[in-house]
Amino acid sequence: MRGLWNLTWLEIKIFMREPLGAVGTVAVPVVVFLVLQRMAPRGLGAAPPSLSGIFGEGGVAVFVSMLIAISAVQSLVTIVSIYREGGILKRLRATPLRPATILSAHVLAKLLLTALTMIAMILAGKRYFTLGAGVPLASFVAVLLISVVSILSIGFVIASIVPTARFAQPIGALVWYPMIALSGLFVPTAVLPPALRTIARLLPLTYVTSLLQGIWRGDGWLAHATDLGALALVFTVCIAISSRAFRWE
Repeated sequence: MRGLWNLTWLEIKIFMREPLGAVGTVAVPVVVFLVLQRMAPRGLGAAPPSLSGIFGEGGVAVFVSMLIAISAVQSLVTIVSIYREGGILKRLRATPLRPATILSAHVLAKLLLTALTMIAMILAGKRYFTLGAGVPLASFVAVLLISVVSILSIGFVIASIVPTARFAQPIGALVWYPMIALSGLFVPTAVLPPALRTIARLLPLTYVTSLLQGIWRGDGWLAHATDLGALALVFTVCIAISSRAFRWE
């Protein structure tokens, strides 16, 4: 356990030494959240139907939270690819640390940075906006961390097959950002054409959006048992795949 925490702290320090990475992961989502909140129409029914998703109740918070999660995955894929190319993964595997500990340190570092960004976003929201007394912030952060863990498992699959660090960001972007359009954040999945609706049901971000939106509205966890089950299934399947496909060199 001590080795895990030491390696996690080392990964966080290495990441924070890169100004662009630190600013992009922590500061940019907070700024986007504040700007979108300023742009959001005020008053009941103020948002047109085309914007009711993101500018609906909790829509901005869910959108920014999803950006935080995807940013964590993109960062993970890039770092693992760089470590593999530089022979760092191979050298780490030669240490007394177990492979599971080495990979868990990357996940834990991303979770801690995600929690830090969410806390900064919540504090900024309380400072400039009325978030509402009924918003269960603790539960929202908890389900976001669950969502990040599930999405990070997909990131490990991508990191297992990406040939070099140069291709990490483009491949990650091609995988993740098109999903946002079908996740139900901008347009409810119920109004999508049948073919797109079927595709949306197969995308993990659809369940992430449903879970985050529901918890923000105050729904109980049991009301989103399907979303939690789907994310648990994604995590299980992706961990099984990456455990076989992951390359250390």
